Amino acid sequence: MDKKKVVAPLVCHGHSRPVVDLFYSPITPDGFFLVSASKDSTPMLRNGETGDWIGTFQGHKGAVWSCCLDKHALRAASASADFSAKLWDALTGDELHSFEHKHIVRACAFSEDTHLLLTGGMEKILRIFDLNRPDAPPREIEKSPGSVRTVAWLHSDQTILGSCTDMGGVRLWDVRTGTIVRTLETKSSVTSAEVSQDGRYITTADGSTVTFWDANHFGLVKSYDMPCIVESASLEPKYGNKFIASGEDMWIHVFDFHTGAEIGCNKGHHGPVHCVRFSPGGESYASGSEDGTIRIWQTGPQNNTNQETSGSNGPIQNVKDAADEVARQIENAHIAEEDKTVSEKAQAG
Repeated sequence: MDKKKVVAPLVCHGHSRPVVDLFYSPITPDGFFLVSASKDSTPMLRNGETGDWIGTFQGHKGAVWSCCLDKHALRAASASADFSAKLWDALTGDELHSFEHKHIVRACAFSEDTHLLLTGGMEKILRIFDLNRPDAPPREIEKSPGSVRTVAWLHSDQTILGSCTDMGGVRLWDVRTGTIVRTLETKSSVTSAEVSQDGRYITTADGSTVTFWDANHFGLVKSYDMPCIVESASLEPKYGNKFIASGEDMWIHVFDFHTGAEIGCNKGHHGPVHCVRFSPGGESYASGSEDGTIRIWQTGPQNNTNQETSGSNGPIQNVKDAADEVARQIENAHIAEEDKTVSEKAQAG
């Protein structure tokens, strides 16, 4: 069982309840960022590379089921069991707006142009909010046949993809007409649906199967039976040659995209893994678990052999300051120099 050797991940503590959703921003001039949703009602923002805690978004009064960042990582959004979706300033942590719903909100997604926020949930209604006019009533799209579990945008915001909690299949809505134009059939309810970074593939996980669809023509590309019940899957974004899947058995399984063969397996969580996502450059991937932790796994050789690295806890910082690696290195150098001076004085004394 040498493939199941344990690779030491970065371990990110902070959540007090299960982590149920993860979202990476694209790479920005300040690096890339990771936002997490948890049943503890407080989404958290981290440096996507190091896992260092940046800030906590406080304001929800119920479990947060979904979270996302816009492509510039300047704003975050979250969907909650408190019947609201909230828009946040990712630099300050301030709540910018709360979009009230009539039932639990399970999913949210920023449009590619960042001007719209899409939500869905137990009401079986997809809503599109204009973020330039947040107080205006949302546009409502044709009702979903079931409670909405996941949502995503496709084709430069012309198509919406959604899956349901209580039935199989992924439905595609034409945004212009507001109608369902296609259904991608799956064996069971889809718990994870991801559009690849290059826009070529849709990756779905439906418990027993991970399936890849052509995101432009909607044909079936690959479908693989899983060795365990999986809840989430993610395709490596840079080369597209492997994917990860995870679920009930607490392992993160790594598979070859072309053959479906399992090529790696990592374990570290102490509960079922609810979500996995590749970082935008593909050099690492994150997993969120029932155990309340996020773990960041390197896909290549690790320079750092520490068993665990947890983020700091402190007041919300400015994201740009937190991401300024040069300043951090200079600061660390100064601290090291001070520590050395103090040590030398103590020895002299």
